[in-house]
Amino acid sequence: MSTAPVVVAAVPAPLFAELFSHDDEQRLHAAAHALGGAFARVDRLDEMGTDDLRLDAVRVVLTSWGAPPFDDALLARLPRLQLVAHIGASVKGFATEALFDRGVVVTQAGAAMARPVAEVSLAFTLALLHRIPSMHNALRDSVGWDDAGAAGPQHEILGAPIAVIGASRTGRAYLELVRLLGAEPLLVDPTLDAAQAAALGAELVPLDEALRRARIVAVHAPTLPETHHLIGRRELALMPDGAGLVNTARSWLVDETALLDEVRSGRLSAAIDVFDEEPLPADSPFRGLPHVLLTPHRAAGTVEGRLRQGRIVADEVTAFAEGRPLVETVDREQLASMA
Repeated sequence: MSTAPVVVAAVPAPLFAELFSHDDEQRLHAAAHALGGAFARVDRLDEMGTDDLRLDAVRVVLTSWGAPPFDDALLARLPRLQLVAHIGASVKGFATEALFDRGVVVTQAGAAMARPVAEVSLAFTLALLHRIPSMHNALRDSVGWDDAGAAGPQHEILGAPIAVIGASRTGRAYLELVRLLGAEPLLVDPTLDAAQAAALGAELVPLDEALRRARIVAVHAPTLPETHHLIGRRELALMPDGAGLVNTARSWLVDETALLDEVRSGRLSAAIDVFDEEPLPADSPFRGLPHVLLTPHRAAGTVEGRLRQGRIVADEVTAFAEGRPLVETVDREQLASMA
């Protein structure tokens, strides 16, 4: 049996350690052995092809964030490539027409990220309902005790109308969490009917109605051409005074400039994990606003979620090695809904 690598993980060592338990790493080695070769890891795809890592036998590549496009030049160096397994959700940054034309199977681990992102969305929701960012920021900035407490009406999630924009995997996970805590979910999704929404425990309503009624609006829609700035200046103006916007999905969905104007005025609050420009510039106007809670695009970064991602990838590579169907494949048509 050849010792040439047939399964290569292009994942930096620290991230690889977060993603793959000892058992799952051993499963990758076993899959490579079953495919007639060895397993290898490199930090980046551009390291592949060095003297100590042949490419002509590679059949499976595990990709990380920031992977380069699998263009004709890269594919020419990987003549036996059959599977690209991505540790994240969106494969749009590297999956090319050439990759699909070659018949290479593409799979991803986005299912592992729904729960942690939904939990952060829930944490954001509770924080905005209870005015925690406003009071925390006021105390941090040495505002008087009583003045810090005058941040506006505080609300419980019990009975609160919560708009869920998009019944994606994360949207459904978030919907379940807020529903279990007693919220009254309003679901906006043109792909569902009222009965399907009711089965999820939500009332299906048009976008404008949801915005007018909701105390919190959480966006979880896909990144399609028609969802660009789905929540724009007109839509934000429909939200009642004191309402909050939660975005752990994509900045594509919200007009950042319009949102900035609303939170700067103090009419709305916001909790945001995703931004038009990342890293968020040091001079971003969002920094320092009293009614805003910011996190650095880390909603999916739990210990458990990372290991779940690695487990899904190991599952897919094992299934490929054993000739079984893969579960998390992506086809070229699905690329249109990925950011």
